[in-house]
Amino acid sequence: MSRQTILYATLAIVVIAIVVAVGLASRVPKAASDTFAQSSLKVGDTAPEFSVATNAGPFDLAQVSTPVLLEIFATWCPHCQRETTVLNDVAAKYAGKVALVAVSGSERAMDGNSPESLADVNTFGQQFGVRYPIAFDPDLKVAHAYIQAGFPTLVLIDKTKKVVWVRDGEIPEADILKAVKAAI
Repeated sequence: MSRQTILYATLAIVVIAIVVAVGLASRVPKAASDTFAQSSLKVGDTAPEFSVATNAGPFDLAQVSTPVLLEIFATWCPHCQRETTVLNDVAAKYAGKVALVAVSGSERAMDGNSPESLADVNTFGQQFGVRYPIAFDPDLKVAHAYIQAGFPTLVLIDKTKKVVWVRDGEIPEADILKAVKAAI
């Protein structure tokens, strides 16, 4: 091969490497992990009834007399995994004043390939130190009723069972606390 061909080939490889590096460096991280669908739920709606078996016992929305902070999560979702620390703090600060419950909302397990199971949800709880009730919903009924554009989805339901706040993605603790204080 001639020197000129080698020079052009080397320059082409360098240009491609630079384009790829700039493209990767300029990616904006997503605020939420994508979900399968989106419910039509909005602030002001009556919260859809649900009951689930959590790792802390049965949870029935109709039987709760305090506001409820519901999280729809996916065990594989990095945003959900990081949000556990925030929700642990919220649960501790508002114990007895707000019922916090997290319900699985994905068909995929933490490994991203196998089907989600009760064991997967329990592993998620142990691995991320979850200190609030979590539930496996094999039929995804709660997720279909509440999910927004991404995981995690957080929904605050007041004492009258009205939806007063809905967000998805990683939510700063200050934002959650502000919404909870307003609902109490």
